[in-house]
Formats: sequence, structure tokens, C-alpha cells
Amino acid sequence: MRVIGRMLFVAMIALTSLGAMSQQRAEQPANDQEIRIGNVMPYSGPLSEFGAIGQAEAAYFDMINARGGISGRKIRFITRDDNSDPAAAMELTRNLVEKDDVQLMFGSFGTPGNLATRWYLNEKKIPQLFVASGDEELSQARAFPWTMGWQPPFRSEGRIYANYIQAYYPRKKIVVLWQNDQFGRTLYKGIQEGLGDLNRQILVDIAFDIGDEHLEGHVAVLKRADADIFVFLGVPSTASKVIKLAASLNWHPVFIVNDASASIANAMAPAGLENSSGVVSAAFLKDPSDPAWKDDPAMKNWFAFMDKFYQVESANNSAALYGYAAAEALTQVLKQCGDDFSRDNIMRQAASLRDYKPSVALPSIKMNTSPDSYLPIKQMRLVQFDGRSWQPFGEVIETAFTEGAKR
Repeated sequence: MRVIGRMLFVAMIALTSLGAMSQQRAEQPANDQEIRIGNVMPYSGPLSEFGAIGQAEAAYFDMINARGGISGRKIRFITRDDNSDPAAAMELTRNLVEKDDVQLMFGSFGTPGNLATRWYLNEKKIPQLFVASGDEELSQARAFPWTMGWQPPFRSEGRIYANYIQAYYPRKKIVVLWQNDQFGRTLYKGIQEGLGDLNRQILVDIAFDIGDEHLEGHVAVLKRADADIFVFLGVPSTASKVIKLAASLNWHPVFIVNDASASIANAMAPAGLENSSGVVSAAFLKDPSDPAWKDDPAMKNWFAFMDKFYQVESANNSAALYGYAAAEALTQVLKQCGDDFSRDNIMRQAASLRDYKPSVALPSIKMNTSPDSYLPIKQMRLVQFDGRSWQPFGEVIETAFTEGAKR
């Protein structure tokens, strides 16, 4: 049972009669026959391309319910649209806890919104599980024992790119185009930390805002720096434009893009497969648009799921696959709860994962947690796009970030 509430936050009213009906349905009192899960997503606004995460999670729980639920209980997934606004995320989260009586918050998107709600949820002792952010501040087990991350940390990902540059392109000149928000800054900080004294190799870096209308100018400035390596840190829709712009200027540097932008369907193909050939990234999940996985049993299950429960035009959305994998992980936690779905036990089981492997994770990527370790996924693989498929190279990389370390 899912409830997708889309609200106008200026007036805080439902957009449609269906939304109003869904909200009314969500406010039914909790009972022992269901598990109520809250979620906040950017279904509208500048980051709406990531709303597919929440839609896939809702569809995944529909599938679980169709199979009988968990320990005889159906999942009621109540997801709201915060328009990428931390203040709205706070208000919606409070309503989900105090009016909709959710037992936990799961998979809410973005660093600012999750940081805005973290104090409240920890004070109320509400699990804030598998947040859709790679900011390590959201995986501080000792300081915030009710908040747990999921994906590899952004800063560690940035250090992976720095190490790659040092190993394969020592002394080469670098330019960086990074998204001007906490997400982009954290990735870039990881690169700077990884390069250390070699930061002088970065000739130019430019910060851009979502919806920036000057991308062509930015790329032209970076080209004039005559660099060998172009690092892009942002979202897939912008990555595709930037790769295409560079090619139109007859500029063909070594391209590095962050994991969130490493999607064949959402970035490489729109930029032009020939233009994207050679792009390097780091990944921990399979790309649903990668033909390398066409015979993979887990991906066959993914496509069957999409056909039956999601039913969108394309099943190749990497953000949707992320939501599917995260929902699969939460389902494992809930199964471990047995018949005890108290908040204490949900959190206890989330902190007791042992070598759990999401079905759509890359080979050798596993989840491990403990009461002192709230970083479930600590591994990535370097991959390079060959114009058709992502080719992994090197060994599985263990992220180096230590939880609770002073920065």
C-alpha cells in the first residue's frame, strides 16, 4: 500500500483530488497488520530527475505486498514531495511522524533535507535509515545513533578519482566543473584531499548552479586552460550537456564523471555514445542500460519488476535502480526483525547486516554494519565507458573514510 502525496508547499494543499484522497488514506491510524514507512523526495523542482528513486521504492513495496508482505504485515509507504527544500523536508517529516505515525523514515533524498531532520528524528528516536546521500555526516553512529547512510561516501569517491589521476596521469593538468551545493563541494573536497600537494595540477575549477544557463561559456573557459583531464561533478542531465559541449568544441580530454552521473541512458547516450567513449567513473551498482548485464539473473528480475510494478516507458533509469536496491536492503532489515517491528529492533537489525549483497550491486560489493559502523556500503569499482558498456578495471576499492574521525 503506497501513498504518494504531492503538495504545494506555499499553500500546503494537495495538487489533485487523487493526492487528497491519498493523504486521507495515509492518515488512517496505524495497526498491527502494517509497517508504516515515511519518505521525502524531490518529485518536483531542480532535482526532480531523482524522484525516480522514490517511485521505484514505492513500486518495490507494492511487489512485497503482492507477495504477502513481511511476517504477514503489509507495507504502507508514504512518500512526500519536498521540492528539494530543507524547510519543506522538515515540515513533511514532522507530519509523517506525528500525523501519519510512521515507524521509520527511509531513503529520503539529499544532504540538506536529511541534515535538517536529523536532530528531530534522533530526539524522537525514529529510525532515519539508508538516507539517499553520500555525506558522511549522515553516518555518525556515536553522535546520531538513529541516522544511517547507505551508499559510499562522496568524499571517499572524490579521493578515488584523485588516486586514479595520480596512478594513470601523473603531472597532467586538470580542470574541474562542480555543482555548487553540498553534494558537489563534498565530492570536490575529496579530490582535493586525495591530490594533496598535487592540487597545483588543478588549473581552473568552476562552480555551477542547477539550471545554470552558462554551461557553454564554462566549458569554453575550461578548454582554454589546455588541460588534459576534465572532472565533472554533478547530475546526469548536466553531465550529458557538458560532454556534448566539449565534443562540439573539438575538445577531447580524459573525462571523469561522478557515480551519480555515470548512467548510459541518462548521460552517456544523450551526450552521444561516440562523445562519451572513454569516460571514467566509479560505481557500486549495475547500470540497467548496460548490455553487459542483459543475461544477468538479477537484472532479468529487475526488468520483470519494472514491467509489472513500475510500468514506465524505459526501464533503464539508474536512479530507479538505486531506489530498488535501497528498498531491497530495507526489506532485508525488516525480515531480520522477525515479529518485533519496534523502532529499537528495526535500528538494531539495520546495524547488524553481515555481508548482505543487494542483487543489483556490482560483483564483490557487500553491505556490512555494526553499532559502531553506519556506512553500509564501503566499496566501489573504477569503470570506463567504451561507447557501449561500462568496463570495470582494477580491484574493488575499499573507501578509506573512518567514521567519527575529526575532519
